[in-house]
Amino acid sequence: MHFPLAKIAIAFIVGLFIAHFGNFSSLFSIVFFGVSFLILVVSIILKEKNYFAFLVLIASFGLGLLIDCIHFEPNRNHHYLHSITDENELFLIEIQIKERLKSTLHNERYTAEVIALNNQKSCGKIIFNLRKDSLNKHLLIGSTLHTTSTFYKNKKPSNPNQFDYGNYLANQNIYAQIYADKDEITINPKVEKNWNYYASIIRNKIIRNLEQHHFKKEELSVVIALILGQQQDISKEVLRDYQYAGAVHILSVSGLHVGFILLFITTLLKPIPNNRKGTILKLIITLMGLWAFGVLAGLAPSVVRSVTMFSFVAVGLFLRRSVNIYHSLLVSMFLILLFRPSFLFDVGFQLSYLALFFIIWLQPIFKSIWTPKSKITTYFWDISTVSFAAQIGTLPLSIYYFHQFPGLFFITNIVILPLLSIILAIAILVVVLASFDYVQLYLMKLLEWSIELLNTIIAWVASFEKFIFKDIPMSALMMSSLYLVLISFFILIEKPNYRKITALLISVLAFQGSWIFTHYQTQKATEFIVFHQKKSSLIIERNLGNVMVYSNDTILKKVNENWTLNSYLVANFCKIENSNRLKNFYYCKDKRIAVIDSSGIHLNKNPDVLILINSPKLNLERLLQSYQPKEIVADASNYKSYKKLWKATCEKEKIPFHDTSEKGFYKL
Repeated sequence: MHFPLAKIAIAFIVGLFIAHFGNFSSLFSIVFFGVSFLILVVSIILKEKNYFAFLVLIASFGLGLLIDCIHFEPNRNHHYLHSITDENELFLIEIQIKERLKSTLHNERYTAEVIALNNQKSCGKIIFNLRKDSLNKHLLIGSTLHTTSTFYKNKKPSNPNQFDYGNYLANQNIYAQIYADKDEITINPKVEKNWNYYASIIRNKIIRNLEQHHFKKEELSVVIALILGQQQDISKEVLRDYQYAGAVHILSVSGLHVGFILLFITTLLKPIPNNRKGTILKLIITLMGLWAFGVLAGLAPSVVRSVTMFSFVAVGLFLRRSVNIYHSLLVSMFLILLFRPSFLFDVGFQLSYLALFFIIWLQPIFKSIWTPKSKITTYFWDISTVSFAAQIGTLPLSIYYFHQFPGLFFITNIVILPLLSIILAIAILVVVLASFDYVQLYLMKLLEWSIELLNTIIAWVASFEKFIFKDIPMSALMMSSLYLVLISFFILIEKPNYRKITALLISVLAFQGSWIFTHYQTQKATEFIVFHQKKSSLIIERNLGNVMVYSNDTILKKVNENWTLNSYLVANFCKIENSNRLKNFYYCKDKRIAVIDSSGIHLNKNPDVLILINSPKLNLERLLQSYQPKEIVADASNYKSYKKLWKATCEKEKIPFHDTSEKGFYKL
């Protein structure tokens, strides 16, 4: 913390964080930074030392506000969001393809940059969905195309406590999606040949050369993820196995992979003499090699972090200067967020920095516990200590985001990391040769068999599902207080004293308090919720921590496997008390709720809320006059055409209409 940039980086990050959630105007951000920077400059001129450190922190905070403002794309005058006045409006859209994403069952997906709307200049990132057909080929990165489509803006989650995909996209400056069929697009033959284009050409060339030599598809997808950072073609089954085994991190290009690249480059450069010119030449080639690999791997947050970090390591290595790894960590984070502030809210970025910080801090502590005598034992002990340090550092955040924990992570790492070292060495060699249209068959087969063995081991570890701890509730407050417990505990272990014991006990009390507070807040609620469940109905009544589930037989048979309901239960510390078939009448506090289904059974009581399910054939206008409900709710089990008519009727009668397809779940 005595390193000046540490405090500056923290103040800058706080500025980014507050700007992200504070919704400040551009003018406020610019004025705040301008005034704070001007005061700082005046204090330097006047040689005012008493408040200098404080003014630097305020200016750093203001810089965070300004950088968030600059990189917030809707602030740009021509952003496409300013043109969307009607959700159903059709636009003639010109876009440029930037990156291929993982495809869905029906669509090939890409990120794209909007160039023009209705032949008028525009800008902004979108998701472009191209519907699949048997003749579909992947679009070239950098290609420009025209299509006529409607913008589908990011939506809030359709059900409570669901993953907020819209917010995830917004953090990447993506605010809408468009859809098109193959015959609805016109592709411009001219392709913009930027770094992204050339990187995709090289990636496609490597993949094509390996496919032509009959590299197995499943194993090839793992190689592409390991070396090229592209996970689009990995099957759900393989990805799930890696998640359950606690080894999903090896499929994301990170420090481990970039470290091997650095080792590979430095080995190749050994013949160059270590004189002044030779050292500078080695450094330039190494930095170019590292960043060329980063571009090839798509410059994902973990890749940028790792390449930036190892660039500092390379500078220290070749210039014979000691590099403080904590300082390198902070400088790399500061530089990355300066140019890509949205990375701060990327899960991969957060996990990778936390993992690296705790490895640097805790691994030496763990290593000092025992010093093995043999080199082999030392090797496996080092792997174990690194794995434990990384897992401890990412544990609270992982549980907060994913609500699960792989109990056999240490076995996985002990078994696969030695094998992974060999695989990475062979894979780098095979990929480099394939990029020059040269494939050594025996090397390729050796890599294929190694990946097959790796997948088999991962699948075997993942098969022990009893050791995968799922559905662990964790709030943001609990996560923060758990980090306090971990940090204060290891500070105490380093050098025990009375103050550190007190700090640990206070942090434990804080964690207990956060758990009690979160549990109390969630347990005291009484709720009635109509979920948005495609082609079916799902209703729950919650009283404190007990949930009564109402649905049709199909859902009730697999109620414990329903991920929509499960997300709600985990987040709210609840459990299913009972489940039953749908009823026609419910009470929630002072509200009367009636349900009318396809049977068309009407009730004598006048409800406050009327729920329509399974497309009942009825005259809604007459029904409204009879029942006089205060609100109408239609879930996803109804036909779209019916809901359209009901909505029009409700607008005519001036009664609120809640369609779960448009507004998401309904809650009392």
